[in-house]
Amino acid sequence: MSNTNNAIILVARILLSFMFIYAGFGKLTDPAGTAGMIAGAGLPASSALAYLAGTFEFVTGLAVLVGYQTKIVGWLLAAFCAFTAIVFHLPTVNVPDFPAAALGWINALNQIMVMKNFTLAGAYIFLAIVGPGLYSLDARRGVYAVA
Repeated sequence: MSNTNNAIILVARILLSFMFIYAGFGKLTDPAGTAGMIAGAGLPASSALAYLAGTFEFVTGLAVLVGYQTKIVGWLLAAFCAFTAIVFHLPTVNVPDFPAAALGWINALNQIMVMKNFTLAGAYIFLAIVGPGLYSLDARRGVYAVA
C-alpha cells in the first residue's frame, strides 16, 4: 500500500474517531441526557448504561484514532451503530403536549440519524476489513500486514 493511501487511511481514522471520542466524553461528564434516552427506550439501569455507553464510545474512539485492535473495534462499532439506529432513532418520537411541527422536525432528524448510523456501520466494517494502515499501533505490532 502506498504512503499516500496509508496517509488517507489515517485521515479517515481520525475522522471516524472524533465523533465517538467527543460523544463518549460528553456522556461520561454529563450522562443525564443519554440516561433519559435509554429510559425512554424502555431499557433498565439507564444511568449505568449511559456510563457504559460513554466508556465504550470514548475507548473505542481512541482505539480507532491510534489504530489499535482495529478489526475488533471496527466490528464492535458497526454493531453499536446499527443497534443505536434501531433502538433509539428508528422509533417515532411522540411527546405529549409537544407542538406537531416540533415533533415532525424531531422525527425527520431521527431518520437522518438512522441513515448516519447505518452509513457509519458500513465505514467501520470497511475499516475492520481494510485495516488501520501503516500509521497505526496495529501495524507497529505486526497485526496487519502492510505492503
